[in-house]
Amino acid sequence: MEPATVNGHCAPGFAGVREAFARNFSTHGDIGAAVTVTVDGEAVVDLWGGHADAAGTRDWEHDTLVNVYSTSKGMTALCAHLLVDRGELDLDAPVARYWPEFAQAGKRELPVRWLLSHRAGLIAPRERLSVADAYDWERVCAALAAAEPWWEPGTAQGYHAVTFGYLVGEVVRRITGQSLGTFLRREITEPLGARVFIGTPAEEHARCADMVGQLDEARLDRQFPGLPKPPFTALGDHPQAVVALALMYVPTGDVNSAAYRSAEIPAGNAHASAHGLATVYGALAGGALVKPATLEEMRRSQSLPGERDLTIGALAPQGYEHRWGLGYMLNQQGQAGPNPRAFGHGGAGGSYAFADPENRLSYAYTMNKYGGGTTGHDPRNAGLVRAVYQALEPVLS
Repeated sequence: MEPATVNGHCAPGFAGVREAFARNFSTHGDIGAAVTVTVDGEAVVDLWGGHADAAGTRDWEHDTLVNVYSTSKGMTALCAHLLVDRGELDLDAPVARYWPEFAQAGKRELPVRWLLSHRAGLIAPRERLSVADAYDWERVCAALAAAEPWWEPGTAQGYHAVTFGYLVGEVVRRITGQSLGTFLRREITEPLGARVFIGTPAEEHARCADMVGQLDEARLDRQFPGLPKPPFTALGDHPQAVVALALMYVPTGDVNSAAYRSAEIPAGNAHASAHGLATVYGALAGGALVKPATLEEMRRSQSLPGERDLTIGALAPQGYEHRWGLGYMLNQQGQAGPNPRAFGHGGAGGSYAFADPENRLSYAYTMNKYGGGTTGHDPRNAGLVRAVYQALEPVLS
């Protein structure tokens, strides 16, 4: 395959970002990708290149969409915070106030806040679901409403890799009468002109890039040899049982299929362009979507000092900490640049997007070669973020 052509533009001073983006193809093997950076809502970097398929038959375009896995969670959380901002959702109210069936199995007083901060203990239902079940919203939500938590809610944090989207999305649906994807589109992305979909319309499927490699049980077997297979009766059955529960109990199938693209799986199947994600985060950073008090609460740590995440921590080196805001990954290790108050979310495979309100900046990177993990530490993303802030040093100093 010929070297990728880099398209788009960089503002003066941002040539280093273009160089880092080109290196992702030549050094890190990117197939197709895009990166957008906005400052004060204007795109100072808007680049794309490569191919939307492994065979190289389709060029990656400015409006190419791609599955961004858990980068979706930032969009899902934003829907909830928009309702908080409007006074329609109380984070400290019981989930059961909005979703009465959720009161089963000792969850009557479990607050909405714990859904957003991964403290609910609902990393999986108690029964393993099928791929077909994952596409049945009512089926998954009924299973979660009936489920007993895997740990005492509030006492620990554990990444709700798939269930986060159903849990938060059902609260949004009960309040608004709209699915999460519909609410996102009507209230946020369409008004902003941002190409981000959860439940991608069929007419947009031709613009979707194919993910080359994907998160499935075969990949998990290769990446984590010895990872146990469910079912489990308790987390203690194996030290990595929490990972298997969080990733396997609601299997989502082939991410390049029409069924997957059309479904609403709000924790992990947003299809977005980098420009679309950066547009949303740029509006957030600029104060256009929520009030300052809401913005501050979104990025206030919900984690205890030194606390490990039961899911992410099971795969991380000893001593690794993970701090959650309300639905967002906080910038604890510089993956979102030097501002410790920047916040966003990454996705399995390597995509990443964040807002840096203090510097009036937003950033998004999307790609279709499945690579690093969810936390923003993929070397492709790390090189781009480093180049962005190097370009900003004269302005910020």
